[in-house]
Amino acid sequence: MHEYSVVQALLERVDAEVDVRGAKAVHRVRLRIGPLAGVEIDLLESAWEVCRRRTPCEDADLEIVRVKARWSCPVCRKSIPAGSVLKCDRCGTAAQLTEGDELVLERVELEVP
Repeated sequence: MHEYSVVQALLERVDAEVDVRGAKAVHRVRLRIGPLAGVEIDLLESAWEVCRRRTPCEDADLEIVRVKARWSCPVCRKSIPAGSVLKCDRCGTAAQLTEGDELVLERVELEVP
């Protein structure tokens, strides 16, 4: 369950922002996660609940924005529908993943003095 190490790294990153900005509290942390990021969202949420205790994120909400996987042709930029062959039917080029493998810390809402 590497989701615990992902949450630990996330908490370290948020702690760094708290220190830099002199924040008194963290209210919300928002992540963007694609289905190909290699993260089980349910496990990540469970890890968040366990790991955030006694940290600046103890009372913070975790908001997860789920991103769909999207593919397109790198040559002609034609979008390739989900579930179809990952090859452009127009020019024959192999499809390129354009979205869906990300795990991004998108926003941290802090209370600063």
